[in-house]
Amino acid sequence: MAPKWRELADRLAERIRSGEYAPGEQLPHIRDLVEAGEGSKSTVHAAYKALETEGLVTSSRGHGTVVRPQTPLKRLGIARYDKAKWRDGDEVAFIADRVASGRSYRRNEQTQKVSQLEAAPDVAQALGVPVGAKVYARARLVKEGEQPTHTLTSYYRPEHVEGTRIVDPTPGPAGRGGGFRVLYDAGYEIDHMKEELFARVPTPDEVQQLQLPAGEPVMELHRTTYTADGTVVEYAIGVHAASRFAWEYDFKVPDSAKAAKED
Repeated sequence: MAPKWRELADRLAERIRSGEYAPGEQLPHIRDLVEAGEGSKSTVHAAYKALETEGLVTSSRGHGTVVRPQTPLKRLGIARYDKAKWRDGDEVAFIADRVASGRSYRRNEQTQKVSQLEAAPDVAQALGVPVGAKVYARARLVKEGEQPTHTLTSYYRPEHVEGTRIVDPTPGPAGRGGGFRVLYDAGYEIDHMKEELFARVPTPDEVQQLQLPAGEPVMELHRTTYTADGTVVEYAIGVHAASRFAWEYDFKVPDSAKAAKED
């Protein structure tokens, strides 16, 4: 027989999934459920903690226990980097995701901190510079409304971005078309990328920065961006709240055997 807190948690979870408790709606105060005969204070508290661990609600001082949005953002794969979006228009990658998801956005939902620092071994290897060489780091925090969705830190060789909008710390993308448009205007047109993706447990700082519920993992993305001649013009590390994105890739399936015959 399940403990009382589990039974209560299951009943509340069903009401959340059915829409009786809508996303953004606050659940009853613990004392209200106690007075309604749903169990003791410790029983209700344990039920709420279970719902938080399962990703159905968030709890914070001053806001109580609130139902989490259950529809994740569509995180486009290849299509988010379409040159027509940033070269000819003004859809930087995070905005392309919002448009594809039918969600609103404000440019200042991306903030950033620009600094010059010594390249760590992984950054140095990716950019092709010595360990400890000076590189620019452009660290962004992206939010949807008041909720953080992910961080993204891009690293650049100084000779590629010195004096450009990329090293301007003003909130929002680096001007029309964002960083890729800045590189394009500087003569570094991006041609191809490599993305690596894996899940891991968040650090305490990431839990706080991304406002993660207990037990939620993060998805870490490593992106290396090249020009046509193989020059690396950006190396980026993104940390995404796992439940806030649905990753989508649409691409032509390669046939290396056919290509070899044609050669």
